[in-house]
Amino acid sequence: MLTSAILTIAFLYSSVGHAGASGYLAVLALAGLAPAEMKPVALTLNVIVATVGTAQFMRAGHFDWRLFWPFALTSAPFAFAGGALSLSTRGFHALVGLVLLLSAARFLMRPTVDGQARTPSVGVSMAVGGALGLLAGLTGTGGGVFLTPVLLFCGWADTRRASATSVLFILVNSLAGLAGNWSATHAPPTFVWPLAVAALLGGSVGSTLGSRVLPPRVIQRMLAAVLLIAGLKLLAA
Repeated sequence: MLTSAILTIAFLYSSVGHAGASGYLAVLALAGLAPAEMKPVALTLNVIVATVGTAQFMRAGHFDWRLFWPFALTSAPFAFAGGALSLSTRGFHALVGLVLLLSAARFLMRPTVDGQARTPSVGVSMAVGGALGLLAGLTGTGGGVFLTPVLLFCGWADTRRASATSVLFILVNSLAGLAGNWSATHAPPTFVWPLAVAALLGGSVGSTLGSRVLPPRVIQRMLAAVLLIAGLKLLAA
């Protein structure tokens, strides 16, 4: 059941330019895993799906290096630092629960209408990237679920370009967060290989459809329901 849930989450998230960490955390939390297991597993699955998604969105011509690099420059070291930090079980549940609820709110929001995008200054991008990188490392997510709405709400990118930027941002942060976690714990994720295969399959199909064909609105609503349930469960734990 867990493997099937991971495949579904990977498909749904990758179709909207994300890698699925908040969804993986949701199903892992519902399965009763400990925070020490949840974080590295979610990051590992994130790396797999974000790698596939990055390739698909780049091939579709949506990636803009000038928009991406200032966010990534500061996010990676902060994600590494956050990945090396350990929170108490209650603190981890509270922080991840809040992340899941905010993620659900992001998917429930009315999609932003694409207009003329304006690239932010390098300083602003680096400040935002650092903050999101730290949050990504602490929670075991890639930070893209926050970067995408920031890009859209601030008018820094249209929908497709925001997705392409976020998916590589997720990959960079997930690698850094996973490295930080391993450096602190010296323990690789457990039972990850069946889940990795499921994430690879779901991410490959979802990112292919999402970068070219699939409208994201209904998928976003379905994701929001899962995240809302899991977030409330963690906050009540």
